[in-house]
Amino acid sequence: MVVNRDGRILIPAQVRRDLGLHAGSTLLLSVEDGRVVMESREQLVARMRREIAESWQGDPQTSVVEELLADRRAEAAAEDPDS
Repeated sequence: MVVNRDGRILIPAQVRRDLGLHAGSTLLLSVEDGRVVMESREQLVARMRREIAESWQGDPQTSVVEELLADRRAEAAAEDPDS
């Protein structure tokens, strides 16, 4: 791939087909360890969910939301001894 003088690059047709990209597709761009990474919003959300699931150290039978709510309720009860 070549960067033109306007800073644009052309994604090869085969790569666009393989990724299901078409005119008007929206991609998010980031730089990670000196690499340019392009991904759709859906890919970003899926990757984040995977990474969170892989790093979560809690009980696999309890959801992260339920665990957070239980923590917040315990904190609230400690702050308000009348409840």
